[in-house]
Amino acid sequence: MAARVLFLDSVHSVLEEKLTADGYICEHDYVCSIDELRNKINDYRGLVIRSRLIIDEQLLSSAGQLTFIARSGSGLENIDVRYAASKGIHCFNSPEGNRDAVGEHALGMLLSLLNKISKGDSEVRKLMWKREENRGLEIGGKTIGIIGYGNTGKSFAKKLSGFSCDVITYDRYVENAGDAYAVQTDLGELFERADVVSVHIPYSKDNHYFVNSEFMSSFRKNIYLINTSRGKVLNSKDLVTALKSGKVNGACLDVLEFEKHSFEEVEFDSVPESLSYLINSDKVLLTPHVAGWTEESYYKLSSVLYDKISSTFGKPK
Repeated sequence: MAARVLFLDSVHSVLEEKLTADGYICEHDYVCSIDELRNKINDYRGLVIRSRLIIDEQLLSSAGQLTFIARSGSGLENIDVRYAASKGIHCFNSPEGNRDAVGEHALGMLLSLLNKISKGDSEVRKLMWKREENRGLEIGGKTIGIIGYGNTGKSFAKKLSGFSCDVITYDRYVENAGDAYAVQTDLGELFERADVVSVHIPYSKDNHYFVNSEFMSSFRKNIYLINTSRGKVLNSKDLVTALKSGKVNGACLDVLEFEKHSFEEVEFDSVPESLSYLINSDKVLLTPHVAGWTEESYYKLSSVLYDKISSTFGKPK
């Protein structure tokens, strides 16, 4: 039987080109529903996805010859990884492909927020020239706390290495997570020392609203907060409360808990009160889930996936 791979979301063409050269037959369906996919999934050796569909146990139970699922990006929360493994299906992701993009974006957002670049730009365009009101802060001399020291956390730490700041990290999943760019610590020390906190953890039930009122109030200092991981890791209502009280001086948010699971849209027709506050606050910098969304990462995400598929399976038989 031919080794067919179904692309359920668009990714860089290099993945299809290399798989085709190896002998796979690549097909595309960017609009099919779960029911439509269930009716044909048994025909495929591999799936390539981003976040459009939930690949759950019910769907995978119909996949008789599926050997791999390749997810372009870092998170695997839309795949039942445990059930897939029980069926011998390999689940590949590609956090190595966009880690530099996320690290640069987090740094760019932090620099913009501390130096009030977005606010100053907006005011000048309105013919307002306010110098004292836009006096900024330097990263140098501050302690940056990174929560989650995987691919993107490490990338952010490396990019901070030239700023004369102290970088500490807490990762509850990894022992000895520190390296030349960050010193591993426990959560208590991070609460005690951090001036800036950047969140780089995957979404899971355990991490739902990891950043909440209790978390933010535990810091000795008033902090700046960065989230480039997943929107539902952070409780927006609690963040608004912390911004109003001054416990959080400012926030950089590339992700929102109000995104649909595909990450492709937010329903702005019915804006929750907390989101309205964030949108209208000059203490908050917002971007539309694009931290890992560069021209370079677009290619690397697919290239990394091919390398993982190829090294695991070789050419199809």
